[in-house]
Amino acid sequence: MTLRALITGGQQGIGLGIAEALAAEGFELVLASEQPETAAPVRAGLERLPAGTRYIRHDLSDLAAIPALMAAAEEAGPLTTLISNAGVPAMQRGDLLDMTPESFDRCMAVNLRGTFFLAQAVARSMAARQSRHYRSLIFVTSVSAELASPDRAEYCISKAGAAMMVRNFALRLAPLEIGVFELRPGIIATQMTAGVRDRYDARIAEGLVPANRWGAPADIGAVVAPLVTGRMAFATGAAIPVDGGLSIPRL
Repeated sequence: MTLRALITGGQQGIGLGIAEALAAEGFELVLASEQPETAAPVRAGLERLPAGTRYIRHDLSDLAAIPALMAAAEEAGPLTTLISNAGVPAMQRGDLLDMTPESFDRCMAVNLRGTFFLAQAVARSMAARQSRHYRSLIFVTSVSAELASPDRAEYCISKAGAAMMVRNFALRLAPLEIGVFELRPGIIATQMTAGVRDRYDARIAEGLVPANRWGAPADIGAVVAPLVTGRMAFATGAAIPVDGGLSIPRL
């Protein structure tokens, strides 16, 4: 049996950083995102990954499409890892009192509802068979699962819900020796944060991040590798901040 990972949003940003780390660990990779395969980020991402990496177009908010995604992802064999990474930000940062139902619903549909039901499908597939390899579900949430930002509260709420989702999956799957972990990235240099680069440059310079730098997708990938290979199996259910000390309470 081959080590095989499905990575949502694996074509760019944090997902690509994780994909590169798993490729180095010998995983076969299946990437999924809503972008067409001809999109520039998809082409660029696939060029950085091993030949044979598969790409499947999938909209996380479309629950009816999950069976087709699972069939395609497991066509060559069962998954041993799910990296649940894809997510969407608030449509527009602004006053909490001006938040629209459309922005709230979009965050919930992708970051919480779609994420849950895809993970459920992967967990069902794993539970239905035994494996000689360690298996895991890894959820990339955010420090925003704990740290509030009233100018993008819908995003924070969706990530807080995802954090509780992780705990429930961990409890359900622990007897099956399937590990479940939550990663909480901090301020990471990706396409999602490009629009607030100047704002965070200034705040990091002022000491917001104790490590005194932006995070990189490779920082997340480095943490994922021991999780998916079973080297931290007894820590299932753990929420791991990957934020350069950002979320450490300070006086």
